[in-house]
Amino acid sequence: MKKKIAAVFLAGMMTAAFTAESAQAAEKPEGEIYVFIAASLTNAMEEIQKNFNEEYPDVEILYNADSSGTLQTQIEEGSRCDIFFSAATKQMDELVEEGLAKEDSVVDLLENKVVLIKPKDGETKVTGFENITDAANIALAGEDVPVGQYAREIFNNLGIMNDVEAMEINEGKNVTEVLAAVSEGSNEIGVVYATDAASVADQVEIIAEAPADALKTPVLYPAGLVENAEASEAEKEAAETFFEYLQSDDAMAVFEEYGFAPYTAEEAK
Repeated sequence: MKKKIAAVFLAGMMTAAFTAESAQAAEKPEGEIYVFIAASLTNAMEEIQKNFNEEYPDVEILYNADSSGTLQTQIEEGSRCDIFFSAATKQMDELVEEGLAKEDSVVDLLENKVVLIKPKDGETKVTGFENITDAANIALAGEDVPVGQYAREIFNNLGIMNDVEAMEINEGKNVTEVLAAVSEGSNEIGVVYATDAASVADQVEIIAEAPADALKTPVLYPAGLVENAEASEAEKEAAETFFEYLQSDDAMAVFEEYGFAPYTAEEAK
């Protein structure tokens, strides 16, 4: 009789353990999620994806990396997107105003720096943003690209915008194209983010960081959930899980490895 009771008890324990394990497995998010990221985030986000999938292997993350302005337009035109990670607040704010990004989810996650670069061992008379027009040519991102907007703010505040416009300009559709133009030696100088320059430190050199008084707009990277009618409930849950992961200490450690700085509200004061 005791053996029978013990067997029943053991079977009950095994069933309970199996049920708990099954419930835990069922809680794991799954499905495809579409994440639109600023081009400058690509390397860091690829590593974060690998780390995330170690814990959540059934979530397939599909990145779309480009300039924030291009990504904004694609979202406005109906492209499927679950998370938008911008390189500037302007594009995110406009999507919030249009009801496309969920306002209560938006968070400023990272901060970056704008720098002036030249090819590794390349020759130039330029020593900083102030005498940028001493270069024969320059690679710049377009006006709808955040780093291009930051560059033009710097030029305007330094009073050299008209002189820069008179230069030979190679305009890139995103920061990746600008970085490539300089690293390949197609242009004497270019303006990119510090994190981009660090990613190819063997190919480019930083001439100078943007003067603090010339760039008064913080280079912030906000992230937010996007209204996506095409996503299933499971996919929405997966997107929310990944969005929360982006704000975790593990993700932040990766961002810092790639040169980004965590943004805190205290910095705005």
